[in-house]
Amino acid sequence: MEMIEAKNLVYEYIRRDEEGNVEGIIRAVDGVTMEVKRGDFVAILGHNGSGKSTIAKQINAILEPTEGTLFVNGIDVAEEENIWDVRQTAGMVFQNPDNQIIASVVEEDVAFGPENLGVPTEEIWERVAESLQAVGMTEYRYHSPNKLSGGQKQRVAIAGIMAMKPKCIVLDEPTAMLDPNGRKEVIKTLHELNEKEQVTVLLITHYMDEVIHADKVIVMDDGKVVMQGTPREVFSKVAELKKHRLDVPQVTELAYELQQAGVPLPNGILTVEEFTEALLAVKGKY
Repeated sequence: MEMIEAKNLVYEYIRRDEEGNVEGIIRAVDGVTMEVKRGDFVAILGHNGSGKSTIAKQINAILEPTEGTLFVNGIDVAEEENIWDVRQTAGMVFQNPDNQIIASVVEEDVAFGPENLGVPTEEIWERVAESLQAVGMTEYRYHSPNKLSGGQKQRVAIAGIMAMKPKCIVLDEPTAMLDPNGRKEVIKTLHELNEKEQVTVLLITHYMDEVIHADKVIVMDDGKVVMQGTPREVFSKVAELKKHRLDVPQVTELAYELQQAGVPLPNGILTVEEFTEALLAVKGKY
């Protein structure tokens, strides 16, 4: 069974006037079909307005599909009685950690979720300790979140979701408000959770370098899935990505420009190490 399975998924935002009459309809998600396997790290790319954040909100049952079907771990998100099961299965981390942190002490914030789920007190503190350790924030357990950096706050937000023991974490541009070091901290944490805890991760982002180690990349534009595959498969299609107003990792861009200039480099170079090795191999032929 897939962790996330969408078929012909549609979501429409309806704008109404003061009297409740429909003024306009915006189709933010338009016939999306996609699958995310259990235990995978999947990234969704797309420019602003592509529909990727609306998809995230549907996976967490914040928004109900207008048409089509969406199952999270086999649970139909459209059934009202399933809402809490869906939200316990798929935890959500938002762009701004300050919108998600509500307590004045880190450990209390992490404990908030499982406490609301009715988890016994002794088990709550076990989960808090495990979650803080998993995101590398144990030493800040008794600190005030207000004194943490942006990257540290986001890791606390992730720990709060982890403490509820979801099978899947959906992150809607979690690094958009962070500096480069904070971004690296959060992405490293997500990969460790994915590998060590076998948590399915769905990362929504517009930073290309954050997805090069993903199992799968899904590209959205105008509410539709326009490309999908491994990072190497997707980033091999530089010209097509540019048509969808997206960039590629800098080293991939450099390799592509050299290709266009006649240097015989392979497609889909993703890292500086790969680029150096390929360039040396070309040099060795001459």
